[in-house]
Amino acid sequence: MGNLNGKRIAITGSRKMSEMSVMVEKKGGMAFERPLQETVKCSPEEMRKEIEGVIENGTDWSIFTTGIGTATVFEAADSLGLLDSFVQAIKASSIASRGYKTVQALKKYGLHPEVIDGDGTNAGLINALDPIELGGKNVFLQLHGERVPLLENSFLQKGAFLSLVLPYKTTVPRPEIVSKLVDEVIGGEIDAVLFTATPQVRVLFQEARVRGLSEQLAVAFNEKAIAGSVGKVTTSTLKEYGVERIIAPEMERMGALVVAIDDFYKANELI
Repeated sequence: MGNLNGKRIAITGSRKMSEMSVMVEKKGGMAFERPLQETVKCSPEEMRKEIEGVIENGTDWSIFTTGIGTATVFEAADSLGLLDSFVQAIKASSIASRGYKTVQALKKYGLHPEVIDGDGTNAGLINALDPIELGGKNVFLQLHGERVPLLENSFLQKGAFLSLVLPYKTTVPRPEIVSKLVDEVIGGEIDAVLFTATPQVRVLFQEARVRGLSEQLAVAFNEKAIAGSVGKVTTSTLKEYGVERIIAPEMERMGALVVAIDDFYKANELI
């Protein structure tokens, strides 16, 4: 038995939800499954236009932001019979990368970024690219399952011509669950919420904003429910919405997050 002692823990990611629930329960907690988003891979045909655009028009800069997304784009090019041409087009450009998994995915195709973020976040990538002159340059940007205005605007404000590909789609399987979790957190009915990806944070706060509750939700996280986060980008997104009290393990794994939450309550037994 762990230290969660009947704590009510909401799990927001659809992937490995049952496994995380078991981990929470083994620590003595009560797991509440609150799936906020699902990520669905796009078909190669859905990415054909963007891939062919790079091949036909070239690009000055190629920006890759996730390992799995990078791999999916190259796999799609391969499926379309365009892999060699796509790799050559990317190789002819300058390359920037966010995250070590992305660097590894690029290495498979003999591609090596000349600019790498400093901390695994979009802000870190923006800072790394800050000295680069992008005015009038063509920039090809790989995102994941959602648009990232902060990152996109950083290129547009420099005068770049931006094209982008999203190899995944983010969907909200049960909108009523999103609204329910907003109410539960603000009402103090949940002790901790475990976020495993950035879209989960955005979906929750977007629902709160529509209802005029985004500030109350941030306050509730800072004073009532603990926000648990897997990954620096997820943590950074929580901070963007005003959440300051965040539990984020160094090892970016779901199991490590459950352990970190358990350790938090062990150190704060009166909470």
